[in-house]
Amino acid sequence: MATLAIPVSAHDHARGPEGAPLTLVQYVDFECPHCALAHPRLTEIANELGDSLRLVFRHFPLTDVHPRAHRAAEAAEAAAKQGRLWEMIPLLHANHDRLDDETLARSAKKAGVDAKRLMKELASGAHAGRVRADYLGGLRSGVNGTPTFFINGERYEGAFGLDSLVTALLKASRTA
Repeated sequence: MATLAIPVSAHDHARGPEGAPLTLVQYVDFECPHCALAHPRLTEIANELGDSLRLVFRHFPLTDVHPRAHRAAEAAEAAAKQGRLWEMIPLLHANHDRLDDETLARSAKKAGVDAKRLMKELASGAHAGRVRADYLGGLRSGVNGTPTFFINGERYEGAFGLDSLVTALLKASRTA
């Protein structure tokens, strides 16, 4: 079983307590329709598990098949810089099939992000390094598609489907 090569750190985008018995790391591509479908359910799971889950978000833009994924990931990082990542993520997923600059700016405004600042940061590539670092960490961990999940550092290899993921999380919570 593959393990997470880059441990969760303060550098990561995370929701939930640091000492939670469960940590779910997700590698995501904003153009991926499967990631878009998974996001609302993951939000439900996080709400259901409360303080027993730490949800960690990492970028894995598959630019060969999703040419706008990297820029969308940079937009998410620009939103994070303004403290609005978690508000931006669902908007990017909801627009996974149309992530042009106009959509990124509109999503930023809806998320409470300064869209002009975000667009300047995109133009300068200010967040490209962070996105690339997440991607390279994913490669080191054996990630080759999205979404990919790690539960307490171990790659989730179960059936694709969120019900299976919930079952695995609940099983891990009993052994944590």
